[in-house]
Order: sequence, then structure tokens, then C-alpha cells
Amino acid sequence: MLDLTAILIVGITFGTVFGFIYLVIRKKERMAMMEKGVDASIFITKKRSDYSLKYGLLLVGVALGILIGNVLSNLPSFEYVQEAAYFSMIFLFGGLSLVIYHFLAKKQLKEEEEKEDKNQG
Repeated sequence: MLDLTAILIVGITFGTVFGFIYLVIRKKERMAMMEKGVDASIFITKKRSDYSLKYGLLLVGVALGILIGNVLSNLPSFEYVQEAAYFSMIFLFGGLSLVIYHFLAKKQLKEEEEKEDKNQG
């Protein structure tokens, strides 16, 4: 069995090298675009303020997954491995919460666009 320290060292080393290469390439790409006269405003990303909703829903989903996994693992008629019950429920409810977030964010974006269209028109 491999030592966890060796795996972490290799992973961190590759991640660091990849990160540096990515940043260098991105900087060169941006410099080339600015030299060609592209507007620099395309590099500014629009800040989203609904991250708390996203992570709140995710944590609620994970908590529900843990709770229901515990209930399932303690049922006498349920022939399921305890770890499988926990992990499957955590992923199920965590994923469902992210799907719910997607639809809420999509609805909110549509409402903001409609509001913006009314203000312009």
C-alpha cells in the first residue's frame, strides 16, 4: 500500500506545476489580446451574489443525506451496507440540492433580464 504522504507530495507538485503553466499561458493570451486592441472589459467577470444560496442548499442536501443514510442503515429490514447508505444518500440529496439551485438561479436570471428589458424599453 502506498504511503499517503508520497501521494500528496506528487499531487501537490503536479498541481503547482499545472497552476503556474496555466497562469503563464493565460497572461500571454491576455497580453496578446490587448495588443490587438481588444477591450479589457471582457476580462472582468460579473460577480454573482447568490453563492450563499448555492452552498446553503448544498449543505442542507448533505445534512439530509446523512440523516436519511443513518435512518436507512438502522432499519432492520434494510439489507444495505452502512457506508453505502450514507454515501448514496449524501450524493443523492447533495445533487438534488444543486439541481434545485440551478432552476432557482435560472429563474432569477430570467426575472432580472425581464426587469432590465422593462427599464430599457
